[in-house]
Amino acid sequence: METPRFRLAPRHRVIIHNDDVTPMDFVVDVLTRIFALATNRAVEVMWEAHNNGCAHVVTEPLERAEFHVDQAKSLARGRGYPLSF
Repeated sequence: METPRFRLAPRHRVIIHNDDVTPMDFVVDVLTRIFALATNRAVEVMWEAHNNGCAHVVTEPLERAEFHVDQAKSLARGRGYPLSF
């Protein structure tokens, strides 16, 4: 008898891009609230994006990544910020 094989959903990297408009404290807030990063990790990601132009936020299944990115963009657009992922 053959045992069933389970395949995990492919995982995708979410990358945040730096811009000259979105305030740093707002970026940290988005990373903690939407992506559930610890505050110290969110600050590290924010600084990496600020210094290097982009930074890895999380790696997760595509549907979840798209959902989180959509939430983050909606929050940013609601405040008039061009934050992008």
